[in-house]
Amino acid sequence: MLVIFKINIFVLLVSMGLCLSCEQSTSGKRLPDDLRIAYNVLVDAEKDNYDIFTMKCDGSYKTNITNHPDVAWTYLATGDRIFFISDRDTAYRHYFLYDMGSDGRGITSIYPFRLADSWMGTRKLGTELIVKPHPSVDTALHIIHVDGTLIKKLGIAGMYLSDPSFSPDGAKIAFVGKNKRSKREEGYKEAIYISDDDGSNLVKVSKYPESDTTAEWYAYKAGPPRWHPTEDFVSYQSKRNGKYSLYAAMTNGSREWKLTDLEQQEGWHDWSPNGRWLAIELFDADQTQFDIGLYDWETKELRVLTDSTYQYQQAPVFVK
Repeated sequence: MLVIFKINIFVLLVSMGLCLSCEQSTSGKRLPDDLRIAYNVLVDAEKDNYDIFTMKCDGSYKTNITNHPDVAWTYLATGDRIFFISDRDTAYRHYFLYDMGSDGRGITSIYPFRLADSWMGTRKLGTELIVKPHPSVDTALHIIHVDGTLIKKLGIAGMYLSDPSFSPDGAKIAFVGKNKRSKREEGYKEAIYISDDDGSNLVKVSKYPESDTTAEWYAYKAGPPRWHPTEDFVSYQSKRNGKYSLYAAMTNGSREWKLTDLEQQEGWHDWSPNGRWLAIELFDADQTQFDIGLYDWETKELRVLTDSTYQYQQAPVFVK
């Protein structure tokens, strides 16, 4: 009996251990272990020094991977490469394009022309990018090879374009289209548009409510669009009813809706490659503290990953 009792206890302990292991494994799988989040941090306000940080999707292992006295902002990552603009080799806030590994090594200058402060997109396994040059260089968007070769330009008559992003198959481009160059100009309007990569088949997919007067002149009414990797819509930030939230629009323009309903203000964001996870820039109404959150598209759960160590933590993108 003693032997049997010991065996039963052993079996029970093993079973409990297996169950705990299963729970931990299931819980662990809820966060993508193969991804990191890269984001921009103001590390020194007096010197206007921005660095790029990375962290695991549970908020651990926060690492400054640029650690350089420049303005460095990332708006794009693909695979294990991070693309960013920086003024490290030029005059103050004269941005050029660079890329680096997810650990900050192997920094390479890509394109010899000055860029605007704008989001960008990639296709063909990261070998082609679409970027916005500085207005002193060109008013059209540039599609370039990562070796710095200009492939072609995308311009639409009567419209100023910014914040381009390729569709998952690379055939289409979503961007912010504006009727005037600056928000300071009277009558300025912006919206999300989608076109083929040559500018044809242009569709306006977002429409700001004319009755809504809660957005300040400088506020986003249609922020940088991000393609959902597996579903047929783009997401973007917009200040409506006095609050920044994420909205979505079908790529054919047939429907537009509020995507999320979080307590915090919601801004720049990025989808994980499988479309389940949404990394979001979160901030208070007075914009005194910016954090990065991870939103589960399936369960609608939000996890805030950063704290108040830094005031400005923005523009998250997923990287391998």
